[in-house]
Amino acid sequence: MQKWAIGVFASVDAGLGVHLDVAKELGIPTVQVHAPHQQTRTEAAAQDFLQRCRDAGITITCVFSGFDGESYADIATTARTVGLVPEATRAARVKEAKEISDFAKRLGCDCVGMHIGFVPADRQSASYKTLIDATRDLLDHVKRNGQNLHLETGQESADHLLEFIHDVGRDNLFINFDPANMILYGTGDPIAALKKVGHLVRSVHCKDAKWAAPDQRGKGWGTEVALGDGDVGLETYLRTLLSLGYTGPLTIEHEIAHDRARQKADIGQAVRLLESLRTKIGV
Repeated sequence: MQKWAIGVFASVDAGLGVHLDVAKELGIPTVQVHAPHQQTRTEAAAQDFLQRCRDAGITITCVFSGFDGESYADIATTARTVGLVPEATRAARVKEAKEISDFAKRLGCDCVGMHIGFVPADRQSASYKTLIDATRDLLDHVKRNGQNLHLETGQESADHLLEFIHDVGRDNLFINFDPANMILYGTGDPIAALKKVGHLVRSVHCKDAKWAAPDQRGKGWGTEVALGDGDVGLETYLRTLLSLGYTGPLTIEHEIAHDRARQKADIGQAVRLLESLRTKIGV
């Protein structure tokens, strides 16, 4: 695979990400995919999607978990509903994440990803310790499938994310770095965070955002914007990835209304920006 191959976040059937046909029309060679609904997480669905990717010359680089009942309506709702952190849904979601790992294996993909949720701040709390146990259980299943698990950034500071990964203590746990999420959640400067966690970054998102007002950071959302229009500092981001030795795909993630023409226009613009910066930087 080409160094810094362009990618896009797509979906099998769950409605998140761009249409696979848009990626094909734009000549995008890699995709991360949002896992399909449980009832369509079948061998037949896997083979159908895999064939569509082969026909389009597209490589699947990571399969992301998502769960019913999750909501990103606001930061408080996200903390209450997302990932493996909520205790009421944790056991069922670990089971489903294992099934998603199995589906990714059917796709021949050695990477699964997720937002684990807002990891409790108190490392001595029961909630934190049981989350560690659940994450280890999932990681052991993922490893049996020959896979790594990538946690997406944003909901913790870089320091707390590193503490959590250290405490989990498994060698197949890495990071999917999303610089815009650090801004959206108000959890830290993305470039400074990337430098701290870079040794564990195995996949990335290219996404942009503007900070919330200073008195709202960590309480209210920042604003997602088109790639290059926000506060990430895209060229600095890419140069930092280069300095850290990252050579994997640059996966564009941008939530766009399910309108193919709009998707193609917006993603096409992001592709051209990344290609121009790749040339400028000399990659």
